[in-house]
Amino acid sequence: MSVDATIAALFREEWGQIVATLIRTTGDWDLSEDCAQDAFTRALQRWPADGIPPRPGAWLMTTARNQAIDRLRRAAVGAAKLRELAARHDTADAPSAAGEFGDDRLALIFTCCHPVLPFESRVALTLRTLTGLTTAELARAFLVSEDTMSKRLTRAKSRIRKAGVPFRVPPADERPDRLNSVLGVLYLLFNEGYAATGGEEPIRRGLSDEAIRLGRLLVRLLPTDPEAAGLLALMTLHDARRPARLDGRDLIPLEEQDRSRWQHERIAEGVALLDGALRQGGAGPYRLQAAIAACHATAPSFEETSWIEIAALYGHLQRLVPSAMVRLNRAVAVGMLDPARGLSLLDALSPDLGSHHLLPAARADLLRRQGRAAEAATAYREALALAPSGPERRHLARRLAEISP
Repeated sequence: MSVDATIAALFREEWGQIVATLIRTTGDWDLSEDCAQDAFTRALQRWPADGIPPRPGAWLMTTARNQAIDRLRRAAVGAAKLRELAARHDTADAPSAAGEFGDDRLALIFTCCHPVLPFESRVALTLRTLTGLTTAELARAFLVSEDTMSKRLTRAKSRIRKAGVPFRVPPADERPDRLNSVLGVLYLLFNEGYAATGGEEPIRRGLSDEAIRLGRLLVRLLPTDPEAAGLLALMTLHDARRPARLDGRDLIPLEEQDRSRWQHERIAEGVALLDGALRQGGAGPYRLQAAIAACHATAPSFEETSWIEIAALYGHLQRLVPSAMVRLNRAVAVGMLDPARGLSLLDALSPDLGSHHLLPAARADLLRRQGRAAEAATAYREALALAPSGPERRHLARRLAEISP
């Protein structure tokens, strides 16, 4: 592997750990990110001539730590932090703010996802600090200006500092609620990559990839938490279908996808993750959603999909998460078995989802399957008027054209 490729791989693997450790010891988020960046820049400058050091991760951490010491010394502040940093000659053996979990990145994830922050800020800060995405990259990913994203990150760090949010994994009695926030951030991130809510691109692969990478990290750090494993299983099962979901820039619906193009090794990985999570007992929201995804991913064909099982799983999920979107998905599953019953359930959702394009789109699909073309066309037109993104509108327009005279 070339030096550049090695450094790129180390950036993916080590960035979050270096930043997390420096934040813990300096308490300065911007300083920590700057020093981490400087360490990788120095590696790019020196390693082609000097060779890759035997322990490249430790070299990067030491370089970043030394930069932090120099900057603090020049600023003539932070004597206590200077002593702590100077004592950390070998970060591989250093104690961790994550305590029993042994990794500062876990403390960083929980800090970035603290409830004191608005949800969109949790997502942006998690990506910035744990993956090293630049402000410009984040702005492009979430379709905002670079200035807007920069202000979002600055406000998030300021709010953490002013609120005195501790850099730590929360104690056991607080952990379940806080973990829900972490899992929610990762799943929102994945979904924004898997099915973009705005713009002309139907898939933003980088966001989904980062969500899965962070999900894997979380499962390594919390191997006994079944919902973390359930979320990773869910994302893996969905992502395994990605190669068959696009025709150019247009979405291909599940029933029309070429299942031979699905990544079956990843499906097996997702099913194995789910099985392990279910063996721990109970069934939380992410495990139930993963079980639904597994039903789709393991069905030999769309026609052979077990809609009875999927509808039952959505029924269980609805009791845990009584949201309008879960009820919509259950109605669609029921409608695959009994279209009239499914339409009745969709009608009951009008007060909650009357302005969301997915409600008339689901109604149109069930009407189309019943051969009620005129009514389906009306529903497709309603969905088209509400659809937020180009890919969704193109899909709905194609469906409408198929049933229009």
